[in-house]
Amino acid sequence: MTSEHTTAPDVTALLLDTDSLDGFLQALAEEALAQAPAAGGVGVTLERADRPLTVASTGGAADLDEAQYGRDDGPCLQAMRTGTEIVVPDFLGEQRWGPYPAYAVACGARSSLSLPIAPHTDTAGALNLYSPKPSGFADADTDRLRALAAQATGAVALAQRIADAREFTADLQAALQSRAVIDQAIGVIMGQQRCGPDRALDVLRTASQHRNTKLRDLCTDLIADITGGEPPADRPLRSRP
Repeated sequence: MTSEHTTAPDVTALLLDTDSLDGFLQALAEEALAQAPAAGGVGVTLERADRPLTVASTGGAADLDEAQYGRDDGPCLQAMRTGTEIVVPDFLGEQRWGPYPAYAVACGARSSLSLPIAPHTDTAGALNLYSPKPSGFADADTDRLRALAAQATGAVALAQRIADAREFTADLQAALQSRAVIDQAIGVIMGQQRCGPDRALDVLRTASQHRNTKLRDLCTDLIADITGGEPPADRPLRSRP
């Protein structure tokens, strides 16, 4: 059932009250449970490293989700892969997904509702609700549940951008540190052989090839031999004032 005047759940408050994406998704699952009184459990599925995982759950939803992963088939996986809502009015008469409906009934679930999260992305998922009653979501405020899934999509996308930015910063720091070590080694070779920087870099590259050693590792060893310790690490990146 949908309401005429649906107010979106305060997902921003949930996000601010948690310190991790997993914590936010757990709060989201609990909020979804509050919006569907007939639900006996709620699970949140996300695809990570090409594998679906239940990252948050209430009730016995995790077992119902994970049984689908083992079979590579089921309503939550269909919602995640197609980006469409999947409604199961009664598992007892359900013909889809092979033996899974019988397993769901054995676990006490008679109906389910799966809403896509971040569809058609690398972190696609689904919000999965299970009820011990047939047609358990006929009276649920599905507009509010859709709003939860939609705002979870935004939170997952934001978390992915933050993770990508952190990975880029780490890669950049590593590249800068490598460059600093190589520059120090070039200075040493210039002083020893009284040559220019290009010639010094050629000497280091030739030695790296002969020893079958990465250029950065060779330069690190050279600086360590001269100074008796590891080369100083670069200072962390700082934003401009």
